[in-house]
Amino acid sequence: MKKDYSKLWTLFKSMFVLSACTFGGGFVIVSLMKKKFVEELKWLEEDEMLDVTAITQSAPGPLPVNASVIIGYRMAGVAGSLTAVLGTILPPMIIISIISVFYEQFRTNPYIATALQVMRAGVAAVIFDVVINLAGNVLKTKRALYIAMMVIAFIATYLLDVSAMVVILTCLGIGLLDLAVTLIKKKREVA
Repeated sequence: MKKDYSKLWTLFKSMFVLSACTFGGGFVIVSLMKKKFVEELKWLEEDEMLDVTAITQSAPGPLPVNASVIIGYRMAGVAGSLTAVLGTILPPMIIISIISVFYEQFRTNPYIATALQVMRAGVAAVIFDVVINLAGNVLKTKRALYIAMMVIAFIATYLLDVSAMVVILTCLGIGLLDLAVTLIKKKREVA
């Protein structure tokens, strides 16, 4: 039983530190989660993290919380999900509570304004890293359908200003259709 508590503690601690040190939104924390849970702790495979990213992006709600639910459940069931979510939501709640008390001082402080500008550059670099890693994973599949979907999704969102939700739902539909075709082919091969 001690091992279960040890895993829960590691899960809480990891999520808490990642959440406390992450500025810039969901994609930034996903990149850090990949480094922590795939590369460092080896709790997940690269493909699993890619699946987690896809699911969390498609589901309603904050991406880090969605990822915490899935990763926590994968590691320790319902207790793991609750532990991971708690570790993820506590730092922003604490930070936002402090900022709200001192909002007027933060808003007019030139040092904080400069710090926020500098953090934007760091956030952009981390998001770029996530995009490169995710694109690399799609290219590794060597599936023309996935690569074409990635390119078309980029063109649709960046050049044609199509809503991300429309792109996600369209890709989901194409993915489900591809899965259905694959299952039918396998069923015919077995028969």
